[in-house]
Amino acid sequence: MVTVNTYITYNGNCEEAFLFYKSVFGGEFSYFGRFKEMPMSEGKTCPPGDAEKIMHVSLPISDETAIMGSDSFESFEAKTIYGNNFSLSINAESKDEADKVFQALSAGGKVIMPMEDAFWGGYFGTFTDKFGVNWMINFEKNQGE
Repeated sequence: MVTVNTYITYNGNCEEAFLFYKSVFGGEFSYFGRFKEMPMSEGKTCPPGDAEKIMHVSLPISDETAIMGSDSFESFEAKTIYGNNFSLSINAESKDEADKVFQALSAGGKVIMPMEDAFWGGYFGTFTDKFGVNWMINFEKNQGE
């Protein structure tokens, strides 16, 4: 079956964000590379302003899912524009796990809806983290505690 992974582009703080996400989810990066490691065309070098930025990082958070990201490569006039058109949605395995993930990821961010029982029977909350990424945390109570 095909899997879908979320890829987030940052404005220079990708490493900080992914170290934070790793502290919440645990595990190890399956890839962590900087722009200076990227092969360049003959005679070209990576601009100093981009060299230490993250070219690609991947953090598996389950057997099927990874969060991936990079910094924008501003030397190629790529600039990240944040919007509210997407959220990362985490489906927790228990109410306790939902609370733990919500508390950890929302630290320093803005809570939009605290974790609470939802009208559809789930346990749900949403927030924007300190890096400007929108998250939704959900636990379906019919899964059991």
